[in-house]
Amino acid sequence: MSKRRVAYYYDTDTGAYTYGLGHAMKPARMKLTHEIVRAYVTPETAEELTFGGSRFLMLSDNPVFDGVFEFCQISAGGSIGAAERIASGSADVAINWAGGLHHAKKAEAAGFCYINDIVLCILELLRTYPRVLYIDIDCHHGDGVEEAFYTTDRVLTCSFHKFGEFFPGTGTSADQGRGKGKGYSVNLPLKDGLTDESLKSIYDPVISKILEVFRPSVVVLQCGADSLAGDKLGCFNVSMQGHAACVQFFQKHPDLPLIVLGGGGYTWTYETACCLGIEHDIDLNMPWNDFFEWFGPRYKLEVPTNNMIDHNITDGSIHRLRQITLEQLNALGGPPSVQIQDVPRESVNAHLQFTKPQQVTTDKLDDELANNIKYLYDLQASDSDSSNSDSDTESDLDGSEHASVASSSKRQSSVIPRSVHSPSPSVFASPRKRMSIMDSKYYEVPDEPNHMSASFGVRRKFFQSELGFDEKVGYIIRERRPGEGASLPKFDSIDMLVEEETDNEMS
Repeated sequence: MSKRRVAYYYDTDTGAYTYGLGHAMKPARMKLTHEIVRAYVTPETAEELTFGGSRFLMLSDNPVFDGVFEFCQISAGGSIGAAERIASGSADVAINWAGGLHHAKKAEAAGFCYINDIVLCILELLRTYPRVLYIDIDCHHGDGVEEAFYTTDRVLTCSFHKFGEFFPGTGTSADQGRGKGKGYSVNLPLKDGLTDESLKSIYDPVISKILEVFRPSVVVLQCGADSLAGDKLGCFNVSMQGHAACVQFFQKHPDLPLIVLGGGGYTWTYETACCLGIEHDIDLNMPWNDFFEWFGPRYKLEVPTNNMIDHNITDGSIHRLRQITLEQLNALGGPPSVQIQDVPRESVNAHLQFTKPQQVTTDKLDDELANNIKYLYDLQASDSDSSNSDSDTESDLDGSEHASVASSSKRQSSVIPRSVHSPSPSVFASPRKRMSIMDSKYYEVPDEPNHMSASFGVRRKFFQSELGFDEKVGYIIRERRPGEGASLPKFDSIDMLVEEETDNEMS
């Protein structure tokens, strides 16, 4: 058994959520993995194993379901917690199979992913480590993580994925980063039928070269299991042992901290054993667990391969791809240096308020200082408001830097009418196209008023609302929307709005 300290994250509520009847993404897969892992931990082995102790949703891929935010909190919280555990030095390997949701972007959910826990995990690691290596072996391209770090040399992203009329339609060899991040985005687009031998022939030399030229301080490995043979959304022919070999690779580097995350697919029991260094000690005959009947008729811990043709070998493309990738890595020269800079004092967990704030006791002097600071802030905001004219607000639509400063200070102390920031009708008339992870086809999705491109010359406005506080009447009011007739009432307050809706329901 390995002597490396392993942190394992699992929340019993993870498997209690559902994307909806018939949906391919099933959070119960994390419970399945955990139940099988737990089945191997018998009273006889427990001592040894423990070392003695709606707005941004796209298509039907990401439906709104009850508890979606709590589900995301569990997924992201586990990955952030894993990063904190690694950064503190209390673990050498950290596992969160509920994580690995690599398609989510800053303002868009995609491919079953709502919040990109991997990006949050890496941001937490960057508070401690100068360089982070991210590896993605999911059948789909890790586009969300690549996009987040596309312009930095502190994070090298490496994705092994299927490419060609396949979700998300990104990740060619030419996508290598931009600016300071040029060369630090490594993409290996593969074809149908990838086998264990083909994966190893390109994974081992590429990752070895990355470790040589980039010298990462920590590794984040996304083990998307939809690259296994027989997956309903995948198209590779990789066995359980071939998939787990990507985890076993880092057993040769025991001094390199490792975070292992889930992703697509349905089970990572064998990969858990690899992290513990006991993959050769466990019995592959399935012990009894809540999902035992799912593994009939053989009831073994296995993913057998099939007779798919490996198109990466038949056309020789995998050899050319390996050569192109190694040339890209050779051009990097050596590990990038990291300048001394201010490190965020607050962890990602604390910033997202996933942890309860500590009670802070204040005395009379603290209260007086706080009141004086508030008085000065309000006074400054009042002076700024009186010095700005209406023309400053309107000029904000032109996108000029001067107007942005003036209007932003005005927004701090007053409610801006909805009509000022409403986009032209043409914004809604231009649909966007997004690919679905279910069938890899493109569908048109309506544009949103807050999702504006630079072509309109308008800065994005976040947290807009048609509600505003009217200081004259002392109520929160709603501006009448364009097109609403005079017959519709203009409610003076939220209380009146609630009363009216209650009366309508009762009638």
